[in-house]
Amino acid sequence: MTRIRKTTRGLLLSVAAVLLLSPHARAQGEAWSTYRGNAQRTGNTDGLAGPENPKLLWVLKSKDNYIASPVPAGARLFISGLGAFNTANFACLSADPKAANRTLWTKTTPYLKLPTVSSPAVFGNKLIFGDGMHQTDGATLHCVDVDKGGPIWQHPVPGDLVHLEGSPTIVDGKAYIGGGAAGVICVDINKITLDGKEIDLAAVQKILAQRWQQLLAKYEEDKKKDPCFAIMPTEDQLPRANPHRVWQQGEAKWHVDAPVTVVDGKVLVASAFLDKEKVGDRALYCLDAKTGVMIWRAPLKLNPWGGASVQGNTIVVTGSSIGYYPGALKGAKGMVAAYDLKDGKEKWVKDVSGGVVGCAAISDGAVVVSATDGKVRAFSLEDGDRRWVCDAKTPLFAPVAIAKGVVYAGDFKGVLHAIDLKSGSENWVLDLGAHPDVQAPGMVYGGPIVHSGRVYMATCNLEGPFARQPTFVACVGEK
Repeated sequence: MTRIRKTTRGLLLSVAAVLLLSPHARAQGEAWSTYRGNAQRTGNTDGLAGPENPKLLWVLKSKDNYIASPVPAGARLFISGLGAFNTANFACLSADPKAANRTLWTKTTPYLKLPTVSSPAVFGNKLIFGDGMHQTDGATLHCVDVDKGGPIWQHPVPGDLVHLEGSPTIVDGKAYIGGGAAGVICVDINKITLDGKEIDLAAVQKILAQRWQQLLAKYEEDKKKDPCFAIMPTEDQLPRANPHRVWQQGEAKWHVDAPVTVVDGKVLVASAFLDKEKVGDRALYCLDAKTGVMIWRAPLKLNPWGGASVQGNTIVVTGSSIGYYPGALKGAKGMVAAYDLKDGKEKWVKDVSGGVVGCAAISDGAVVVSATDGKVRAFSLEDGDRRWVCDAKTPLFAPVAIAKGVVYAGDFKGVLHAIDLKSGSENWVLDLGAHPDVQAPGMVYGGPIVHSGRVYMATCNLEGPFARQPTFVACVGEK
């Protein structure tokens, strides 16, 4: 049954404080052009409050597993899913509660040949996301159009232990993304080569649209000649445009699965060390965004799977002794650490009695993290002093979202928690997994987001107590 518990909501942040983005957030470019929407990783960019009286507005039940955070764009929601045998299913969903068709379009095989666990970055009317995951080698960075998912360009990144798991960040016409053992790459998304010729983005789209129409016309001709042997064309038959790679750093030296962060002309890279493979470097790097040249390096004691969050001149990095492995929760350890953006000097570090797998969210001078011990914690951005602890009583992998003074956390049972940012008390708890219209408990990996006053959350049942059971994408709001 749905479980809702309401408590005092507390004082709201002022409208000005919420709506005015920091200079660092503005440096990111468009909303949702980076992981979790901004450099603070709040999972909210419009400053609108989530629901005070939450109800399930719609749900998409699925057999896909959603590891990545969903991403909004207008009235649409984009999400990467894993189907049977880790088949890629990248979907565009309608966010309209009254939509007759929830799924507007999908990308899957044969166009996507590898699994996708990357949240897309939005760039105008285009989406950029990577493919591949830990057990695959070699990957491709994809650019498709928002409206129909038509392919625009693909950038292959070959190599062992190479995968594009983290969300890209797009700034000033450049896309930055971690590539596992490939380190970090930067591509010029507007400088394209097609059929050996350099052309602009608009020309690429026009040529590909013409080629697609030619393929469809041939299909219609083949149907007239012999319908039994006519084969519907697929997008992998289109010529592949490729953007120019500007630079690559850390190849075969680092292991970058976390999303990168770009602020003030600097690229912040969280690199892990893989204990099993004995490769990588457990450290936070700061690179020059134009050249990829290293500015500084700060060693880390735990793997930073969530990447870096930034507010002002302070970088916050989380760490965990385990990755996304539900079977390894016992004894997991975590940490939250802050560094100076200018020189990488450590400002403070706090140990956590649970793995902090997701990134930190920063808002109103607070650093908020979730942990595998089932607790959500808030620390002072300035000095790391703990402000509060909220016990969700169920392990958490996913990063939290923050909107209008409220923290939103999704746990291992598909329960959504709304927590007051100032006090740490729970405003309400909504058990989506047990909701009569859902009845599909599941683990939240990608983290909830808040957009247009609604909270979106998805689940993953690759492992754990609900392994191979149905999952869901849900929208919670008031109307």
